[in-house]
Amino acid sequence: MATERISIVMPAKNEAKGLALILPEILRLHANAEVIVVNDASSDDTADVVRRFGCKLVSHPYSKGNGAAIKSGLREATGDIVVCMDADGQHRPQDIKLLLEHLDTDYDMVVGARDKKGQAGAHRSFANRFYNRFATWMVGHRVEDLTSGFRAVRKDKFLEFISLLPNKFSYPTTITMSFFRAGYSVAYVPIEVMKRVEGTQSHIRIWQDGVRFLLIIFKIGTLFSPLKLFAPISLMLFFSGLAYYLYTYIADGRFTNMALLLFTTSIVIFLMGLISEQITSLYYKDNKD
Repeated sequence: MATERISIVMPAKNEAKGLALILPEILRLHANAEVIVVNDASSDDTADVVRRFGCKLVSHPYSKGNGAAIKSGLREATGDIVVCMDADGQHRPQDIKLLLEHLDTDYDMVVGARDKKGQAGAHRSFANRFYNRFATWMVGHRVEDLTSGFRAVRKDKFLEFISLLPNKFSYPTTITMSFFRAGYSVAYVPIEVMKRVEGTQSHIRIWQDGVRFLLIIFKIGTLFSPLKLFAPISLMLFFSGLAYYLYTYIADGRFTNMALLLFTTSIVIFLMGLISEQITSLYYKDNKD
């Protein structure tokens, strides 16, 4: 780790107050790190604050989203390791060291896992628990905090999946599931999340982004483990057809078109899953090459 260069990437939209508090601490604790702030078309003094502290500034001409800001910062980063963190003061600069220490023990990505106190409200805490359990089933590994934006990642492996990252707030979901399904080593480190700096607000919309998070899970699950989605649906249709056939046979002594439709559909969906699994294998092979 001593010979590896660190790049710290922070997406920022109207985060002047938060940056004014955390940038001095980051520069004090990690004087040799490359600090990149991606200004996502802020309307406040975000850009001026970044320039004042001499950090690298990347500006978007219009707002593209949190994920797009991470991708812009990742392309500009020159470090071997990229640390992604929020600019609103919720992530403590001193916790960067915890992530880097674990990354130095043969991990490819280390994620700061929030406890219940770090969740913004009971509704979001419930949603995150659901996402974590669903993602755990999809990837076959325990996912402790699917949506945490505080993480340290080896840049070369991060870049493998940059084309998959969405432009909005689902990039942590995508990169986490991608790493697990690609067979890379992921660790979780408990962190304390601070209150958002007064005067700043979350840009996440609960319902819209919540649905988007769920769709991203399905998208990545389909990309890396399609049978986890296709097989249950196929089995459900098959047993529905079997139950309906038994019912009509006992009641009327006949085999109906509906039962045939359910059986046929279950077979088609299962075959689609097998084909998708083969396509996934080819994609993964090409991605590694």
